[in-house]
Amino acid sequence: MIPVTGGGNDKWLRATVTTQTAISDIPSAQWNHLVPTDAPMLRHEFLHALEASGSCSVATGWLPCHLTLYLGKRLAAAAPCYRKDHSWGEYIFDWAWANAYQRAGLEYYPKLLIAVPFTPVTGPRLLFDPTLPNSVLVTQLVRALPEAAQQLGASSIHCLFTTPADNEYLRQEGFVHRESYQFHWCNQAYTDFSDFLARLAAKKRKNIQRERRRVRQAGVTTRWLGGNELSDEVLDLFLDCYHSTAMEHGAHAYLNHDFFARLTRDMPGQVRLLVANRLGRDIACAFFLEGSESLYGRYWGALEHVPNLHFEACYYAPIAYCIDRGLKRFEAGAQGEHKLSRGLVPRTTLSAHWLRHPGFHQAVADYTREEQDHLSRYTRALHRHTPFRQGGGEESGC
Repeated sequence: MIPVTGGGNDKWLRATVTTQTAISDIPSAQWNHLVPTDAPMLRHEFLHALEASGSCSVATGWLPCHLTLYLGKRLAAAAPCYRKDHSWGEYIFDWAWANAYQRAGLEYYPKLLIAVPFTPVTGPRLLFDPTLPNSVLVTQLVRALPEAAQQLGASSIHCLFTTPADNEYLRQEGFVHRESYQFHWCNQAYTDFSDFLARLAAKKRKNIQRERRRVRQAGVTTRWLGGNELSDEVLDLFLDCYHSTAMEHGAHAYLNHDFFARLTRDMPGQVRLLVANRLGRDIACAFFLEGSESLYGRYWGALEHVPNLHFEACYYAPIAYCIDRGLKRFEAGAQGEHKLSRGLVPRTTLSAHWLRHPGFHQAVADYTREEQDHLSRYTRALHRHTPFRQGGGEESGC
């Protein structure tokens, strides 16, 4: 049990914060009550699939220690949390900080990570019961974090892909604010894909039309499948594609067959798979999760090379899907400047960090301020190369 600082009301003095070593120890209905409808990766089913499949386990360096704040028997607030002995699978990089610790003769690992594993998608990390006063709940949860780190023997706490609201709560308690960027597509009430293209500069528009035409000329067709439409054969095809991409890029395939099988069984309403077929043979897949307002692109792979198929499966078809479904936003994953010319624009992503060692905490604060200056100049340069024609409705916030 972790001490909770009082919130000016006797009721909050009865709050208890604990850590749970498995998401299955928390009733799914209670956890999901805290999760917004547009955040499928935060759902109990997603986190349970990670743990039950062994993708997140002691053996892989991800020890679940989810934070829960209870008022009596009622789950009032929570945070997905992991004790880690490495920095793989995070997408916000702190390797230089770990190296600096090592050079100073200090231990950087284990550390605490408040995030969704292997998922560079912004969303709330400080979850709360929407029927209760969230400012009090979240403040108590944040104030318990350093003690949780102490009890778990962690050098630091890292909250990744946070919302601005979460980052403000964390900043008020001394966490260091850090910024990065991704490329997102925002729906400006487009009527169809042609309407979207019409807002682009002529050169960009013609390039997209040419790339899509070449895919069709290669004999490729695509189809969308929901989670409840995925047969074992299709799931095996996707896993082959997923592993093919990992091998091609020298990356580690963090997730296994059991994870995706559980996900399609337990979250069929959120799972979407785009399958590409060429001359009667399925050759490529792209995996997505759909929230109430957004589509999130996660994994892609192909068993044979077709020029421009990656752009069709990972950008153009998902954008068309969002327009058809009335979704507000499409997130295509981490980084990738090539996305800019295809209608995705830079968006700031946030994280917050606390290091137990005061000197290193200050050094990280100084580093992130300098990093933010460089990032601001870079993103301004990216915006000057917007693909949208002047007056064509360049995408603002989603």
